[in-house]
Amino acid sequence: MAIASTLTTSFKVELLKGNHDFDNGADTFKLALYTSSATLGATTTSFTTTGQASGTNYTSGGANLTNVTPTSSGTTAFTDFADLTFGTATITARGCMIYNSSDSNKSVATIDFGGDKTSTAGDFTIVFPAAAASTAIIRIA
Repeated sequence: MAIASTLTTSFKVELLKGNHDFDNGADTFKLALYTSSATLGATTTSFTTTGQASGTNYTSGGANLTNVTPTSSGTTAFTDFADLTFGTATITARGCMIYNSSDSNKSVATIDFGGDKTSTAGDFTIVFPAAAASTAIIRIA
């Protein structure tokens, strides 16, 4: 089993079809946590409970993300999200999936944390990179 860090192929196609709207909170994007038993990557098309993490103060399906307004720098367009914290959580996760809960739970990206991350009755925080052309979590160059 493995989790790959990638924008999903279905997301790229759906973006060209106009299925995802990151501007002004038009669509709701969520982040779900997964264990090392999950298989997530470029071919993932939608949210799945298979391999999803479970624990105290974590709800199946994860939590809503707060969008950063899409913008550009040079020839790269990008968007990002505010950091997300699952407070007072007891959980172990190997990675996560970002998905559009406003549009049939379609996948956007899968992310491998590079190893299991654990919190025990503490904050489990997803820290997103800076919203910039070379670092934002979603970039189109």
